[in-house]
Amino acid sequence: MKIVLPGGTGNVGGFLSRALAAAGHDVVVLTRRAGVDLGAGVRSVTWDGRGVGAWADEVDGCDAVVNLAGRSVSCRYTGANLREMMDSRVDSTRVVGEAIAGAARPPRVWLQMSTATIYAHRFDAANDEATGVIGGSELDVPGYWAYSVEIAKQWELAQDQAPTPDTRKVALRTAMVMSPDRGASSTSCPG
Repeated sequence: MKIVLPGGTGNVGGFLSRALAAAGHDVVVLTRRAGVDLGAGVRSVTWDGRGVGAWADEVDGCDAVVNLAGRSVSCRYTGANLREMMDSRVDSTRVVGEAIAGAARPPRVWLQMSTATIYAHRFDAANDEATGVIGGSELDVPGYWAYSVEIAKQWELAQDQAPTPDTRKVALRTAMVMSPDRGASSTSCPG
């Protein structure tokens, strides 16, 4: 299969692209860093994560898109960093949707990274897709929590609103993802 990974240079993208390439798939990582070496069997194509460009040709005819793009959350939650977290996720999701919508041969599936942070902070019951309570209005959590929930809502909304009737959409709500990769947990952040 041909799989396109927008934002595939991060922690999850690193081990996912290597595993997919090792399994014999054609893997294309969309990255803001031109010329980055991602290992054997993984091609990199430059994009800005904000607008449709030549990179959209990689989406046309691919089997799947796995969008992992978004500014690292491993930083201080300043106003500027929170806005960048929101914009990088919503903008990249929007343009991936535009590329899929414009494809003559759209992918069969679009797996979109999301976050379990969308769920309410609670201890009385587990949150899951069927019964989970969406958060944002809890009284006993830090103020930035509501903004993190809003990021998650807007992120998923951008995917939901994309006009891609021939592509199955899946939002992957994960919590913290760890990796044994060197430097995987040492992502730096300004602020």
